[in-house]
Amino acid sequence: MPTMADLLLQGGRIIDPASGRDHAGDVLIRHGRIAEISKSSITADEAEVIACEGCIVAPGLMDIHVHFRDPDESGHHDETIATGAAAAVAGGFTSVCCMPNTTPSIDQATVVHAIAQRAAVTDLARVFAVGCGTIGRKGEQAAPIFDLIEAGVVAISDDGDGIADAAMMRTILGLVAATDSVFMQHCQDPTLTRGASMNAGPLAARLGLRGWPREAEVLMIQRDVMINRAIGARYHAQHVSVAESVEAIRAARADGQPVTGEAAPHHLLLTEAACDQWNTLAKVNPPLRTQADINALKEGIADGTITVLATDHAPHPMQTKHTDFASAAFGMVGLECALPLYKEALIDDGVLDWPGMLAMMTCKPAALVNLHHLGLGRLEAGGPADVTIIDPEVVWTVDPDQFRSTGRNCPFAGRQVSSRAIATIVAGRIRDHQLADRCETAVEAIAGGM
Repeated sequence: MPTMADLLLQGGRIIDPASGRDHAGDVLIRHGRIAEISKSSITADEAEVIACEGCIVAPGLMDIHVHFRDPDESGHHDETIATGAAAAVAGGFTSVCCMPNTTPSIDQATVVHAIAQRAAVTDLARVFAVGCGTIGRKGEQAAPIFDLIEAGVVAISDDGDGIADAAMMRTILGLVAATDSVFMQHCQDPTLTRGASMNAGPLAARLGLRGWPREAEVLMIQRDVMINRAIGARYHAQHVSVAESVEAIRAARADGQPVTGEAAPHHLLLTEAACDQWNTLAKVNPPLRTQADINALKEGIADGTITVLATDHAPHPMQTKHTDFASAAFGMVGLECALPLYKEALIDDGVLDWPGMLAMMTCKPAALVNLHHLGLGRLEAGGPADVTIIDPEVVWTVDPDQFRSTGRNCPFAGRQVSSRAIATIVAGRIRDHQLADRCETAVEAIAGGM
């Protein structure tokens, strides 16, 4: 491993939503930590300089909802922790949280430890595990949640499935509350979605596909919130897709419940129309909805009802998409193009400014999964040097063939976007960069950081 070089990030717009910092200046990184943040020039002769004029210097981005498919004893997937972590840093993400729908599921401490070991060997992004709520994600027997938390999981979820049984949900929420963790619910009533492929409506009928009713999502949120009223567990609704869900979360928060929600890029930019002509790349769970739902999600983001942006990065081998729509796999990859897609949906549309959007990608998700205790999701002297340098204006075209992820299942292929992470720094080391054309960066800085 090369000697870690000190880095001086010079002249960028420093945005730290956690502290409200937003000013031009310098950031000095020494021994893997933030040594100094200043509005004035920092002198550090021994540091390698990255010229950041015109760039945003932000806390390392965090995605609390990704699927890296590892472990995968089924052999159905190509993605691994190594390829997923490479995709993360390519997109500017320094920390990610892996969902437990792996094979075996993340329902035992041994699986948590194996994931941590593989992430350490990869040595790219920080990879954290989310543990199962029930054994095998079958909804029948509670997982050893205390053991999983002790082993290092940062949240509990049966993602890929919702917990349909109300009594089991009550048990899980009680255990989550006792551990001061957070439960992430995949909001889907399975009795309403069996055989469903896309949003219920005229388009589904025209395509001859079974529709996925919006009630399948909102009814589970409403049930869970009612159960949780007497428990008070932290509850997080994943990949919110319909207007009624936003309203249910808004009402719960107004009632004082610790309820949060997240939005994914595709649910902020694409409607069910993307599924026309049986376009399997647009098949996701929950499905793409309507423009009215997109508008409601944006309103929920603007008023603080939806607090987190998360990609639901879901790679699949392309043969699982090259089939009829009803049989095709659900999901799309998102880590490597999420930042500009969020910008298009939220900043370009006037919903948020850069500090507001970055808060939903840094300090807010970090607090939700208790990673703020490690200093993640913020820039502060003495804290870990996880930093993302963003060019907010660079224009580029999404090309899945260039992704570090093994997944190519991306409906945004060919889309022209603006803004990009041009350097991703994890613990003081440059883990991914596209600095040559944008910043006057010393060659030694790259060599010393890789």
